[in-house]
Amino acid sequence: MLLSRFFISPFSLVIWLLGCLTLLLGSHVMAAEISVTDLDGKPLSGAVVEVYINGQETPPPDKVRVAQRDATFHPQTTIMPVGSQVVFPNQDTTRHHVFSFSQAKTFDLELYLSETPEPVHFDTPGVVVLGCNIHDHMQAFIVVSTAPYIGLTNAQGRLQLTDLPEGQHSVRVWHGRMDDSHAVWWEGNVSDAERLNVRVALNALPPEPSSLSPLQKRFQEANRAQ
Repeated sequence: MLLSRFFISPFSLVIWLLGCLTLLLGSHVMAAEISVTDLDGKPLSGAVVEVYINGQETPPPDKVRVAQRDATFHPQTTIMPVGSQVVFPNQDTTRHHVFSFSQAKTFDLELYLSETPEPVHFDTPGVVVLGCNIHDHMQAFIVVSTAPYIGLTNAQGRLQLTDLPEGQHSVRVWHGRMDDSHAVWWEGNVSDAERLNVRVALNALPPEPSSLSPLQKRFQEANRAQ
């Protein structure tokens, strides 16, 4: 009689064990989140976040594209592991002359139109500033990284860091407007289940607005109509 009061059916036992397992696993699936804003609290999209994790190596090199379209680089900010290659296709109807004088990578792709040059190899970590000798307003960035984890904030200035090991990890944050030298990073720490708010000062001059000549506009309108 006494035993019957404490009898647990196999089905109830399974449900109880699953509940316990969910609680145990739930404590480890929480993702860290980093929010990046300016000093006024305005979200910063396209901010680069690097996380350095002890014992984890740099991901293998990649091959990515940075296109020229509407006299603008796409994407504006590219992130990739050190050792990666980049192709620079020209999707405009006008020629471009892509170059960089950055310490992390100096290169020069002379005037070209539809014939895409050979890929450029980026073997040194750092921020590479792209420009065009024909269109002064064109600017973009390539961040070459040795970090095991690297990502970009979304339109709300946020980035979720999934699958981080437990504990504290070194984190760096960069944005193209932080400094005219493009070499200034915010540095701190983040844990595997933390919401970290990073506020950075935007000391660099804002980019010049894109401007096309009347002839370039007519070329592009005709191209779109085809």
